[in-house]
Amino acid sequence: MASFIIRLFSNCLALYIAYLLVPGLVINNGLTGFIVAGLFLGVLNLSVKPILKFISAPIIILTLGIFSLIINGILLWLVSYALDFVVIQTFPALIMSTIIVTIANVIITSTSKAILK
Repeated sequence: MASFIIRLFSNCLALYIAYLLVPGLVINNGLTGFIVAGLFLGVLNLSVKPILKFISAPIIILTLGIFSLIINGILLWLVSYALDFVVIQTFPALIMSTIIVTIANVIITSTSKAILK
C-alpha cells in the first residue's frame, strides 16, 4: 500500500516537473489538477500498463526496453485525452514530457525505496 501511495505522489511530482520544463504541456486547475492527473496516470499504470507490456513484450525485448517509453507516452497521451485540463500541445511536447515523467518516476521511486528500507 505504501508503494502505491509513493507511486501516486511520484506521478504528481513528475507531472509538475514536466510542466515546468516542457513548454507544450499545460496542466490547469493548480495543485488539484496535478493531483487528479497524477492519480489518473497512477490508475492507468496499475491497470492498463501491464496489459500493454504483456502484449508488446517481444518488441520490448527486441528494442532492449526502449519500447517501454512508447507505452509511457501512450499512457500520458491517454491522460491528456481523458482530462480536459491536461493539454499536450505538440508531439515533441509529448515526447519530452514522457521522457521527463519516466526519469522522474524512476528517480523518485528508487530513492523512496532506498529510504524506506
